[in-house]
Order: sequence, then C-alpha cells, then structure tokens
Amino acid sequence: MRFTTQLLHGRFAPDAATGCVTQPLYQTSAFCQQTAEDMEKIFAGRKPGFVYTRVGNPTIAAFEQRINALEGGIGAVACASGMAAVTQAVLNVVQTGDEILASGGLYGGTSSIFRDLGSYGIGVRYAPSNEPAAFEPLITEQTKLIYVETIGNPKLDVADIQGLADVAHAHGIPLFVDNTVTTPYLCRPFALGADVVIHSTSKALNGNGNSIGGIVVSGGRFKWSAEQFPKFREFSFGPMSFVVRMRQRMVTDYGGCMAPFNAYLTGIGLDTLALRMDRICDNAKRLAEDLAGRGYVVNYPGLPGHPQHALAKAQFGGRYGAMLTLRLGTKERAFRFINSLHYALNVSNIGDARTLVIHPASTIFIHSRGEEKANAGVTDDLVRINVGLEDFEDLQEDFAQALEASKEPSPEA
Repeated sequence: MRFTTQLLHGRFAPDAATGCVTQPLYQTSAFCQQTAEDMEKIFAGRKPGFVYTRVGNPTIAAFEQRINALEGGIGAVACASGMAAVTQAVLNVVQTGDEILASGGLYGGTSSIFRDLGSYGIGVRYAPSNEPAAFEPLITEQTKLIYVETIGNPKLDVADIQGLADVAHAHGIPLFVDNTVTTPYLCRPFALGADVVIHSTSKALNGNGNSIGGIVVSGGRFKWSAEQFPKFREFSFGPMSFVVRMRQRMVTDYGGCMAPFNAYLTGIGLDTLALRMDRICDNAKRLAEDLAGRGYVVNYPGLPGHPQHALAKAQFGGRYGAMLTLRLGTKERAFRFINSLHYALNVSNIGDARTLVIHPASTIFIHSRGEEKANAGVTDDLVRINVGLEDFEDLQEDFAQALEASKEPSPEA
C-alpha cells in the first residue's frame, strides 16, 4: 500500500457501528461501563475499553493509529501540543543526573525546555554540527539519548539520521528524531535507525492551522534496560515498554493529553498531506531558486550550495520541505520586508496551507541566549519563510515587490 492510499485506507475505515466515513468525534470526558467488574478490568489492562479521555479516547486512538502506521512504529501517544510531546517523551526516559545530547540547531521552544531541565538536575550538551562525528566525543556515561530534528528550525541543517543512529546504538542509547518539518511523507526516521519519533501535529500534518497537538511514536526496537534506564523497572513490556510508560506515567499522570476535537480536525487535515507536501515543496524550491538567482542570501536544503544538499536529496527523496530563510542585511530591512508582503502572513506557525513569515530573533527566539541563537543560525537580519499552496507566480511577484519596498530609502537631495 503506497503512501496516499495508506493515508486514506490504512488503519482507517468507515465506522463499524454506523458506517460513518469520517472518523467520529467522541467529545466526552468519560465513558460509562456496564459493571464494576468491567471497569476494574479496563483499569487493570485486562480488557480493551475507554474510561476517561485523559487516559484514552476513540477519536484520539484512531488518530494515533494512523500516525503510527505512517511512521512504521509499534505504538503512538498523542499529546496536547508539540512542546508537550517533546517534554513528555524526554522525561519518559531521563531523570536527575542524566544528560541529553542534542543538535545545536534546535527550534527555540525545544532549547528553552532543555535549558529548564537543568533545574531538575538534567544536563544538555549541544553538538557543534549535525555530523555524527561531532556527537561521538560528547557522549558520557550520563548521556541517555541523542535528540535531533530532521531539518533544523530555522537553521535548516540536515541530520544524518542513519549515521547518528549508528553512533547512538554503539553507545547503547536511543536516537530521538523530531520529524515535524519533513513529515513521514518525506522521511520515515525508523527506516533509518531512529528509536523515537516526535511531531508537532499543529504543523504540516494538520495543514490548516486550526488545532494544537503533538504525538510521540516508538519504533519498538530499542531495549529499555532497567539498569540503564531506572524509570522502566516497573514497565517491563518488551518492545512496548516506552509506549506503555509514556501513556501511563507521562500523559495520564501529567495530564498533557490531546483534545478529541483537535485529533478530529488534524485527522481531516491528514487526508491531504501528500498532495499538500508535493505542492508546498515545489513552491518552496522554486521560490528559493528565484530569490537566490536575484542575489539574495537564501538558505534551503534544496539548493545545490547547501552544505547538506546531497544528504537531504538522498534522505528525503528529492523533496526538501516548505521552510527557507532569507537574510536582508539588517533587522530594519527584515521588518520592512515582512510589513510589505501582501500574501505571506506574519505568523509564528509553520506547515500551514498559506505562506507564513516571521522574524525569529525578535519572536520565537526572543528569550534565547546569544549562544543558542548562534547555534540555531538566528541573526537579526534573518526572515523565516514557510511556503504554502498559493500559485507560485503570485508568491514570486509578492516577494519581489516586498524586497523592492524594503530597500533603504534614498537620501533626500
């Protein structure tokens, strides 16, 4: 079954009870059981069923099954947001005294979370590049996982997932991959050796910018030894250990569950993921080429001059995602450019059907330290562009006029 057919038919069929074609929305907080014995068995895990939406819900479960199937995992847990997914996935594994080894070009929200983990006695080291050789010397006995993004946001550096998986596994630790920017349509990290995949479902998986959510998927191949990972002493469930603990301890206890309505809306958006990504990737590549051809400083993995262009081409099947960045020399010109655009919206989201732009240094990285901004490739003159579904010619004309309008005004004679 190929990708789009799987989107529409894999783990997704008309409702057995009613014939409903769209996944039904179960917008309820709790579920009634006929007997106390039934409720006891469900709580004990001896009978399938639902009791409370924080623990599980049919709409959310159907969405989890779809993403799990697309990624090729063995189980998925949906969360309240992408940041909830990152936080709960990491805290499912690490504890006081442990360390995380991460790529330097992480999204600002993720690096902010990682900084805060220091107050819980959890350290974070950052590799100077996404090259596997840059990670290996930084691994210590305290390192419990490697964390990367398929494409850095907004640095746009590309992680060598297979190489990083080899490094991680040689040291007996798992590789966590944030696949938000590429989606499983461009990249399936489990096929390259990753162990845990994370998404902000608010982005391209949804595609309409109408709901917040996140999801964590387990590949099921990593062995969660209780000696190395003490949190798993009570969760010896073989390949399912990570998922079971994630659901029972992180989402159920901490409460960062996805809302049924958000699962419902994102499931609808998911139907058109492949069609949207094809159009978006094509638009983004053409826009990057057009801007670079005009002499502007453009960063995009699809450009031959990008340092990881060959890796991106091989790893993502000749598509390079929706995101590119543009440097305009000064913060003031970047602001004038953003303010002059007609179609691109000044929005902090990515993965929308519409083209979005933002000035990262003054927004999503406003609370980041100087070193964190430098590691993420954020400068005062940088504009992040997330290309949408518009007709390319309209985008081309709009960007051209905005760039012209953003130039320094001529001094008065």
